[in-house]
Amino acid sequence: MVYIFLADGFEELEALNPVDVLRRAGIPITTVGVGNKTAMGSHQIPVICDKTIEELTSFEDMEMVILPGGMPGTTNLENSSGVQKALEWAAEKELWIGAICAAPSILGHKGLLEGKKAVCFPGFEDALTGAKLSTENVCIDGRIITAKGAGAALEFALALVKCLKGDAASQTIKETMQCSR
Repeated sequence: MVYIFLADGFEELEALNPVDVLRRAGIPITTVGVGNKTAMGSHQIPVICDKTIEELTSFEDMEMVILPGGMPGTTNLENSSGVQKALEWAAEKELWIGAICAAPSILGHKGLLEGKKAVCFPGFEDALTGAKLSTENVCIDGRIITAKGAGAALEFALALVKCLKGDAASQTIKETMQCSR
């Protein structure tokens, strides 16, 4: 199971694009509301989540955790003890962790980017503690996937599919969506 955490102030494209693309690929993904079952996006688009973070009793079925950016969504995610526990579980079990825009800063603060190539929204580079900064839109290093921002959301989502189901599955989704890049 893939868990994507949504807190008030999340960037809608960075959250919903991966949800859509992973579901197209047949990858189970659960939207998890941090604070409430309905999370309000940074552009005032409310999303009713599948679960609240309080309803997650175990991470045993977790394959990947995804953190969208946006403000104050990123801050709200970082301040959540439930999100912190999910990240710790994923890191300990060497599961996939995806973060886009400002959200890679959370990984940097936790020391999860040490020695890894990573990217983020411009202005958050100082928070990527220990990372080798990249200029790519999307970086995959080990089990960490990071991306620049909303403009890279589709590329990020396709990279998530690639990590979970392989390049052929990612290419198939890309073709069916008529994505030229």
